[in-house]
Amino acid sequence: MSTVKIPPVAPSARDDAMQIYRAFKGIGCDSAAIINILAHRNATQRSHIQQEYETMYTEELRKRLSSELNGHFKKAVLLWMQEPGARDANIVKNALKGTVKDHKAVTEIICSRTSSQIGQLKRAYFTHIGTNLEDDIESEASGDHKKLLLAFISTSRYDGPEYDDIVVENDAKALHKAAKKFGLEEKTFIQIFSERSRAHLAAVSICYQKMYKKPLEKAIRDEAHKSFEYALKTILRCAESTAKFYAKALRKAMKGLGTADTALIRIVVTRAEIDLHYIKAEYRKKYGKTLNDAVHSETSGHYRTFLLSLLGANH
Repeated sequence: MSTVKIPPVAPSARDDAMQIYRAFKGIGCDSAAIINILAHRNATQRSHIQQEYETMYTEELRKRLSSELNGHFKKAVLLWMQEPGARDANIVKNALKGTVKDHKAVTEIICSRTSSQIGQLKRAYFTHIGTNLEDDIESEASGDHKKLLLAFISTSRYDGPEYDDIVVENDAKALHKAAKKFGLEEKTFIQIFSERSRAHLAAVSICYQKMYKKPLEKAIRDEAHKSFEYALKTILRCAESTAKFYAKALRKAMKGLGTADTALIRIVVTRAEIDLHYIKAEYRKKYGKTLNDAVHSETSGHYRTFLLSLLGANH
């Protein structure tokens, strides 16, 4: 459920484009005006605003925003202005092939997406990046982590709630057997975690706990290597609750000395129009404070205002 508050009757894309252009005039940019418009328009409306702006002023809105804004505020706005599929594609590309590799970000984006969302990501990746996602993962990732990512993006999974109890029990037994082998038998884990639906995997986790008096996640943590472990845990946690997974990821981004702003921006921006409402509820339930309050304490200036605008009301 989206947290972005859209006016009941939004101005036309042409009017919004004109207001944004006026915000660029004079000494300094009127960042408050930029936030008041862009943080309160949905993806379709933002696309239309960009089209109108380019038609009227013969320049790309994102390029102008890039020249007018700065710091984390700039990063957040530019990410927000991308079409959702292209946004995921660019995050993955930059994390895979950037100066500083971020395989955790790649894993988070890929392993938290449903089968249909993976299909959209692959199409957007080819359209906007110009290469196949599979080829870039093949060249940039390694080991069991690479095998799992490639299997996960190549398999069409059922997204519905039904599952077969017998298959669930057999999978729990197979995973237990694989986890007991030295170093964890990765082939079994890759097959089950890449081919089964979220509802099925969540049921496997419950079954595993009942049968072996031990969380399935602990078996992964005990035996798997770091990147492979994170990918398996991401798939499993998102099968159980995507909102809980992202609440924990946001907590980690803001915990301790300094804030992991790249992760904070990525999660808030990419989930704002999907399920940020539920992530906020899980965050408050687990950590005893609102996500809005946490973001407010860890950010400042227009960067803070923009993220809080995407987060919506502080319930």
